[in-house]
Amino acid sequence: MRKIAIYGKGGIGKSTTTQNTVAALAEMGKKVMVVGCDPKADSTRLLLGGLAQKSVLETLREEGEDVELEDIRHCGYGETLCVESGGPEPGVGCAGRGIITSINMLEQLGAYDESVGLDYVFYDVLGDVVCGGFAMPIRDGKAQEIYIVCSGEMMAMYAANNIAKGILKFAQNGPVRLGGLICNSRKCDNEAEMIEEFAKRLGTQMIHFVPRDNDVQRAEINRKTVIDWNPEVAQANEYRSLARKIDGNKNLVIPTPLQISELESLLMEFGLFAA
Repeated sequence: MRKIAIYGKGGIGKSTTTQNTVAALAEMGKKVMVVGCDPKADSTRLLLGGLAQKSVLETLREEGEDVELEDIRHCGYGETLCVESGGPEPGVGCAGRGIITSINMLEQLGAYDESVGLDYVFYDVLGDVVCGGFAMPIRDGKAQEIYIVCSGEMMAMYAANNIAKGILKFAQNGPVRLGGLICNSRKCDNEAEMIEEFAKRLGTQMIHFVPRDNDVQRAEINRKTVIDWNPEVAQANEYRSLARKIDGNKNLVIPTPLQISELESLLMEFGLFAA
């Protein structure tokens, strides 16, 4: 069983990328569980056809400690298993604790047992936060394989570089490794070439370039992944390609994050700041 965490800047498209990739893996016959680590509890919405899934923390608040696995784990597209960690009531408590509570409960209830037959567990993690509960998937070795979703925008690359710093810290005494960058295109100038060079300097790879396509939004409006909505469109093949690359990836590394001056030079080199 491979345990993968998806990180990246807030709003970069982590949840969309994760769910579409998971749908492609399910289409390949892989058994996948997705654990949403965002207090908004929207990391499995497309796999569940838009259904608002009750989160682990919400279930605990309403039902107490006597919880069964079926209460917090639901079946989605392609027999994917979907869990939402959730968060505290607005303005109360630490949202990161939802991740800690959720993963611990899943372990206690046997969600990761060999009898379940999982090929993959995906953790979809909030924003670029690599501290506290949000760092649990990499800090405690719950995920050994990290992919960072980014684009050619400066702040997306800045966030990716910060996440690489967090991976470096925890990799020194643990099994966590960086599997690569996923470029979720924003149609920036020289975007693919810039992210390829950025990945090279981090010591990793751009595992796939996902082009910007309105079919992603059309599928989301219909509360589905692209493959579920229309498996024949070109964007469905992009996610299939990404899934195949992740499935076959053996290039797991300890990253070499850039200094901010190096990152700025990279951006200028590829014309982002050109007059």
